[in-house]
Amino acid sequence: MDTLSHALYGKGFFGYRKYRWFSFLFGALPDLFSFGLYFLYNLLFNSNKLNFGKPSADAIPYWVYDLYEFSHSIVIAFIFIGIVYKINKDFAFPMLAWPCHIILDFFTHSIEFFPTPILWPISDFRFDGIPWSNPYILITNVICIFLLFIYRKKKKNNKI
Repeated sequence: MDTLSHALYGKGFFGYRKYRWFSFLFGALPDLFSFGLYFLYNLLFNSNKLNFGKPSADAIPYWVYDLYEFSHSIVIAFIFIGIVYKINKDFAFPMLAWPCHIILDFFTHSIEFFPTPILWPISDFRFDGIPWSNPYILITNVICIFLLFIYRKKKKNNKI
């Protein structure tokens, strides 16, 4: 799934308490930690090779795959959330957007291109999901985001 959708889901599901805008950040965090850093690397050191769109798997450095495995593991996410929960319970809530991102990716990434290593480092299990570029998934995604924010708006208006 695209990074903006993840950020919006994070905000929609976990952005209605204290530290609400951090849910937007944590929704995007796994992609920013892997592909975002790769984009910055290319911008700083390979600006002549900046290409948009899906890169070939061979063109992506090994460290991007390592960062992807780390940032897209629900095990790692809950370890960090558990640590933060012990320090600041309120801040741990918007962090739940991180495992939400991972779960959505688990079902919307195919085995062929960055399958989600949901249980890394415990297991190398990966699921062959339907890519988010599939028109049915893409349209469903947009509809779900709109419905989520309509629900949040109605819920907020009913509190007043």
